[in-house]
Amino acid sequence: MNTETYGSGTPVVFIHGAGGSALSWLAQKTYLQRSNRVILVDLPGHGRSDGPSSDSIDEYAQAVGDALEAIACGPAHIAGHSMGGAVAMRLSMSRPSLVKGLVLIGTGAKLKVYPEILEGILRDKAATARTILDTAFSDSVPTSLKDKVFAEYMKNDALTIFNDFTACNAFDLMGRLDAITVPTLVICGMADRFTPPKYSRYLAGTIAGASLELIADAGHMVMIEKPAEVNAAIDRFVNSRE
Repeated sequence: MNTETYGSGTPVVFIHGAGGSALSWLAQKTYLQRSNRVILVDLPGHGRSDGPSSDSIDEYAQAVGDALEAIACGPAHIAGHSMGGAVAMRLSMSRPSLVKGLVLIGTGAKLKVYPEILEGILRDKAATARTILDTAFSDSVPTSLKDKVFAEYMKNDALTIFNDFTACNAFDLMGRLDAITVPTLVICGMADRFTPPKYSRYLAGTIAGASLELIADAGHMVMIEKPAEVNAAIDRFVNSRE
């Protein structure tokens, strides 16, 4: 599995969401590499990673854990967006020695997927991807930014996107969040339609000691839409504890 490392200091690992890649985190890499060791991962079958994608959050968590052990980064803060947040939570449960803290962005304890996405992605990838991204971004985002992200999204084959959303649809940690014992920051855009703020409020209210940052005028892709606010929140969480 491909990993890219920038900067030095306390490690922060970024895990992208369904159909994404390490490119989802360019703004976070640029900001945090000044003070931290930033590690970007491409999940199997995504971006620069070889091998097939998976329809299992647990399998993705296993792959991330193996990659982090291979680069011997030590306990790290694990930041995950959407599906990546699910992977981060499962990693914290299955291999706690690798996890110093969690940053959960636009995610939830359960990630049920709209049936039209699962039904449409193999039938018409482009049209379904447009629907996904139109829903993922808030209405204030310019078309040019959506088009840029769409072009990257389309580099995934349809089966990879389908597998990702299948993995999300099966994910369910309701009633099991007490197994997360590391410091946790939850971030959500107030206009998130995929994982609305109530999902994040549940995470923050159920994970012991978790804190919550709700960001105005941002949708599901909050780290792209409002990078300054997201970067500042992560910076405070990660570096105020050192």
